[in-house]
Amino acid sequence: MSRPNTATTRTPIQLAAMAVGAVFVVVGIAGFIPGVTTDYDTLQFAGHESRAMLLGVFAVSILHNIVHLAFGILGLAMARTARGAYFFLVIGGVVYLVLWLYGLVIDRDSAANFVPVNTADNWLHLVLALGMIALGFALGRSVRAIGVPRTR
Repeated sequence: MSRPNTATTRTPIQLAAMAVGAVFVVVGIAGFIPGVTTDYDTLQFAGHESRAMLLGVFAVSILHNIVHLAFGILGLAMARTARGAYFFLVIGGVVYLVLWLYGLVIDRDSAANFVPVNTADNWLHLVLALGMIALGFALGRSVRAIGVPRTR
């Protein structure tokens, strides 16, 4: 039952977090679709042995797809509040920055590459990190100001 005089207004940061979360959900699902994911028959649960490639470019595994799904669902849930959206974008961006650094230093043919990541994944992680952090800071000014005493 809807309430007649109730408006659901989302802030720009909430909309951005919802969009980012939705994209991650779609990517997580796409990783399980043969054709969208090439060499689907080589999809492994985890590890660099998986030769499945989302869109023929990005290395994926079952674990990788589940992480995308979970991250997307988390983003959608956190986007219910402006503060949650801010933290999803900024902290999520920092996580992707760490993942980018991790991808730079690991031996991609070792057990350390358990996600798995390839060069395309790695640079996409950097773009995601910078984009999410930038969105969080650009759209989260009012969120960051909450609880901060004003000085004259």
